[in-house]
Amino acid sequence: MSDIQLNNEVNELLNEVNQKISGDVVFDYGTEKSGYVRYDQSYQSWQNGDLIIHVKDVTAPNYTVSHELQHALLDATGYPTISFNVTSGHRDFDEQLMIVTTTLYDTITHLTIYEWQKQHGLLNDEVQKQYLKGVQQTIKPEENGEMDGMMHWRLLTILDALVFFGNDFDKVADQFKRDYPISLAGAQNVYQIISAKPVDSPFTLRRTVVKAFEAFDAQLEKWQLPTVGSKEFVTLGSVFSKRQLRLEVRQLFQISHSEIKSAETKERAYIGIGVNDQQNAFVLPDPPKGKTDDYFKTLYSMSVETLFKQLNLAYSVR
Repeated sequence: MSDIQLNNEVNELLNEVNQKISGDVVFDYGTEKSGYVRYDQSYQSWQNGDLIIHVKDVTAPNYTVSHELQHALLDATGYPTISFNVTSGHRDFDEQLMIVTTTLYDTITHLTIYEWQKQHGLLNDEVQKQYLKGVQQTIKPEENGEMDGMMHWRLLTILDALVFFGNDFDKVADQFKRDYPISLAGAQNVYQIISAKPVDSPFTLRRTVVKAFEAFDAQLEKWQLPTVGSKEFVTLGSVFSKRQLRLEVRQLFQISHSEIKSAETKERAYIGIGVNDQQNAFVLPDPPKGKTDDYFKTLYSMSVETLFKQLNLAYSVR
């Protein structure tokens, strides 16, 4: 649809993103207008050096476009991203974990994105109603106060709703308490942890993502449900101080010969685990056959900066 008119706030954001990326932002609008807003109504891709923002549903174009532009801005300004470099050996299971962990990561970025949208008048009453409809389209109410196979997804969805509504959650609290009492209580436990400190830099985003991975699994354990294991399964981009870049690898990371496999080699993965936060920070290629000891001795004595450059790993400096 070429007749979409973005407001001044969104156009200013568009200009900012265009200045940060190498190509241009191009919009690909669909024609659907469902009457609700939801995470799966838009996505991004790169084509011929340009960033294409695909907006399939134009119920709230200023909200949806600004949301995607904010995600693009975070990526362009060094906020850490996630990647998937290990495998359980079961494709369907891996895909489920990827969906869950990507959604959880996105919710942490929303602590910044929704706040920006709120400050710029893009989370008005109409959009809030459309968002609530989107929640109701995504998760069914709990039945008889019992847990079922949808609890992981309810926990994710309601956690994002808590971030979205923020101080306005009282407007919808009664409905959530009625429809999702167990899930709401669990999501509030996780929300209390992830919202304790502001997310306003690459470092604070990374710190909060790690806390979210821990808190999400802790809540699942309370419910006696299978955990996700994001801290091992998900590679989270690193944020270093200049001093940390000069340290030896052994001072910041330990290499774990994991039971899960490298997605590239299909052999047991060598994962670089942060000493302080126990988070997967990188996955190594297999060491040369017969030279494993020498390989790791050399690796551990490298500077962090040297290792990351050798592996061509992106990182941010704080």
